[in-house]
Amino acid sequence: MPTLEAPEERLRKFKYRGKDASMRRQQRIAVSLELRKAKKDEQSLKRRNITDVSPDASEQQTKRVSLTLQEIINGVNASDPELCFQATQAARKMLSREKNPPLKLIVDAGLIPRLVEFLKSSLHPRLQLEAAWALTNIASGTSELTRAVVDGGAIQPLVELLSSPHMTVCEQAVWALGNIAGDGPKFRDDVILSDAIPHLLTLVSSSIPVTFLRNITWTLSNLCRNKNPYPSDHAVKQMLPTLFHLLWHPDEEVLSDTCWALSYLTDGCDTRIGQVVDTGVLPRLVELMSSSELNVLTPSLRTVGNIVTGTDHQTQLALDAGILAVLPQLLTHPRSSIQKEAAWALSNVAAGPRQHIQQLIACGVLPPLVAVLESGDFKVQKEAVWTVANFTTGGTVDQLIQLVQAGVLEPLINLLTIPDTKIVLIILDILFFILQAAEKISQKESMCLLIEGLGGIDRIEALQLHENRQIALTALNITERHFSEEEETGTTLPARDQGHEFLKHLTNTYQSSTTPKSGTRPKESPL
Repeated sequence: MPTLEAPEERLRKFKYRGKDASMRRQQRIAVSLELRKAKKDEQSLKRRNITDVSPDASEQQTKRVSLTLQEIINGVNASDPELCFQATQAARKMLSREKNPPLKLIVDAGLIPRLVEFLKSSLHPRLQLEAAWALTNIASGTSELTRAVVDGGAIQPLVELLSSPHMTVCEQAVWALGNIAGDGPKFRDDVILSDAIPHLLTLVSSSIPVTFLRNITWTLSNLCRNKNPYPSDHAVKQMLPTLFHLLWHPDEEVLSDTCWALSYLTDGCDTRIGQVVDTGVLPRLVELMSSSELNVLTPSLRTVGNIVTGTDHQTQLALDAGILAVLPQLLTHPRSSIQKEAAWALSNVAAGPRQHIQQLIACGVLPPLVAVLESGDFKVQKEAVWTVANFTTGGTVDQLIQLVQAGVLEPLINLLTIPDTKIVLIILDILFFILQAAEKISQKESMCLLIEGLGGIDRIEALQLHENRQIALTALNITERHFSEEEETGTTLPARDQGHEFLKHLTNTYQSSTTPKSGTRPKESPL
């Protein structure tokens, strides 16, 4: 495939780089405590092609001539292809400025229809390149600007350029379609319906430059992105074999965007998760969770985290692939965002059947989990509290005692003073379940003494005066049922049902593998 002369530096400027994240997930239970949008490195939705230098002699010549907007308009609308090329190139350079490119100015000048026409000029590939480049940068702007490109009829000619014999033209068309698809589900589906996917997949080969492959992979990831609605099943089935293949590529950018694509495809119902799991990607994803590169670790961990929100069978497949050999280590990762994702994944494993909880204990997760509860970032601590809550809800009495022996009580009691009312309620209910478990094995008195020695009684009693009525009732119920003189005489206390309305969703020890797991929460979608 011949290559047109093009700028040596095709620097990328990422739109929405450093997105707040994380992104997030599945319909699980009624409780809408989600893994909130903590700051993290998020994949870019759109990006603009910027440049300042070029070895192309024709560009050097036009750089000496600074065209005004009116001259650009006149040139673009001329009948002479050379004048059209020079004017389009001048427009592209304006749109490639790193700071304050006049995207809207070019759109308002009415240039898009002519730029779209130039995409069809197969006899003038340099003009096709400049037009595609200009449209790429316009589409990197706001949704309004992207709509102008789409309404101008650019999608179908860009798809046709995916078959161009000129690699540079072809690559620029890929980039433009990636920006259009990244705007949202509507334009993503417009690109899919224009039959872009087969053309994109045809381009994936070992013979193309890695920079080209990066653009293709990023565009494919945008075609997997967004829900409400999700991409069609047909489109997903078309892309999955190639994504599986790309998961073994040595380039970290290709790997990163491939993992992001899989994370979007698993951000949904059990059926969506099953489509990805059935390709056999789990062992490779677990390998990538040990990557030292954050841009590979983050999306691979996100994908596995999504998978364990699925059925118990899907979670078991993830366990069989070895996730518990990696997740406890990630609780001690230098990045709190990774710790948080790992804790969220563990909370969903803990929401499964007792054999999953036993696997958590066996893999040694309790010591690092307690360490996070003691001194981790608060956002990570909240996910760790959820892990303990799911553990206590579904575990056996013996498993709960092992949890206590690991030292979980002291950090939980210390967290009772935080202002987050939902987390305080969860901790109170954890303590209630632990006391119930101790009562079943006639160890309640010892447990009460342990809690008292850690300052738990004082803090629970103080919460009886909390402004949140649910917290006050729950604290009162625990105090009267387990720590008062009336409790010793067997007096029945009426406050319990009121105090535990919050935990109605946690009362079932098991759920079948075809229903949402007890205790697990949805996670928000990526930004």
